[in-house]
Amino acid sequence: MNESLRQVTHLIFGLGIAGFVLAFNRDITISILMLALFVGFLLSDAVTRGYTIPVISPILETLERRDAAPGKGALFFALGALFCLIFFEKEVVFAGLVVLSFLDSVATIAGIRFGKTRIYNRKSLEGAFIGIVTTAAALCLLVPPPAALVTATVAGLAELLSPVDDNLIIPVVACTILTLLL
Repeated sequence: MNESLRQVTHLIFGLGIAGFVLAFNRDITISILMLALFVGFLLSDAVTRGYTIPVISPILETLERRDAAPGKGALFFALGALFCLIFFEKEVVFAGLVVLSFLDSVATIAGIRFGKTRIYNRKSLEGAFIGIVTTAAALCLLVPPPAALVTATVAGLAELLSPVDDNLIIPVVACTILTLLL
């Protein structure tokens, strides 16, 4: 498993899902996310039981961490997006998923490359800082800079310190902060 490739894939697909949320009707997006979750859990269960699924199995072998359930990250990303879409405005969810895509990917890659000060669960202070700065810069294209900085910082701290999977916690935290600030 190549962690950098995994994180670049996370960033690209995450931004794609964010764009999908923004481009399509809320009901259609909710339906597609529900379908993706259902099919994803079926495929994950099949792979866990030892079945080889064309196209899916090689992708999982390349991108999935060895200690994780097959497709766990993608399933949690879709679940986090679905939860936010149900409870927050569509434009806020778009921004929240942009936060998740950038923060998680950049913090991980930077942490691997530059991380020296480990904080919690193998996450580094340096990776968190670079992730927060990069996410705030990207978010400035969508919201006012003070809101971008506060949102990126709070989401970054949640990502750094939370025992909950970051694909679940980051979008909820980001959407909550953006809703309060905008």
